[in-house]
Amino acid sequence: MRIENSFIMIPGIGQKTEQKLWKQGVTHWDKIDNCSLTENKKQKISEFVETARKNLEVGNSVFFGSKLPSKSTWRMYRNFEDSACFFDIETTGLDAKRNKVTTVSFYRNGESTTLVRGQDLTRERLEKEFHESKVLVSFNGKMFDQPFLEKNFDLNIDTPHIDLMHTCKRIGLSGGLKKIEKDLKINRELEDIDGREAIKLWKKYEKNGDKEALDKLMRYNRYDAVNLQDVLEEVHRRLDERFFLKHVE
Repeated sequence: MRIENSFIMIPGIGQKTEQKLWKQGVTHWDKIDNCSLTENKKQKISEFVETARKNLEVGNSVFFGSKLPSKSTWRMYRNFEDSACFFDIETTGLDAKRNKVTTVSFYRNGESTTLVRGQDLTRERLEKEFHESKVLVSFNGKMFDQPFLEKNFDLNIDTPHIDLMHTCKRIGLSGGLKKIEKDLKINRELEDIDGREAIKLWKKYEKNGDKEALDKLMRYNRYDAVNLQDVLEEVHRRLDERFFLKHVE
């Protein structure tokens, strides 16, 4: 499913009306003239679609992030997947006021980057990574990762954000990222590491300069970011089947 299949972002169009349009064969913006809505409503939809097309042409993902309901931001993925940024952070604890970010991993268009506190993890580098991203993808990032980064580095992140924890719940998948990966049969290396172990690894590095501990922490952080793409691909497929394809077949 792509943005061009969506009408729910249009003022006055709710989920039931959108599904009604799909069942009528109006599955794309190009087909709006075929719907049975009033001429007045058709006109309003056409005006919105014209604006939406212009924003899509210039890659303005923020426009769609502000129009789509938060539970439907997954629909943006196919349009912006080449610049979608899968990210994950590690910290010294759960309180953004008292604890610090230790590493941040980004995975975008097949390439990964891990920034380390005291080395290259700076406000400027974070701004650069987020600026180059059209859509952010995380697991519980809206509640944890993003506000933690904003607090620690005085950032204001306005890039549209797909939080897979909430997206997964829409298809009955709950629990932590590792559990969901197992439910989806997605393989993971370094299964022996969790958030607590990640804190211990950082302390070893910070106290003793243990490069092996830092390397293991970075690899763990990187796996979390990279695996998010596999999770999103499978979840997107299931959401597509449940919320779109069943109405158009």
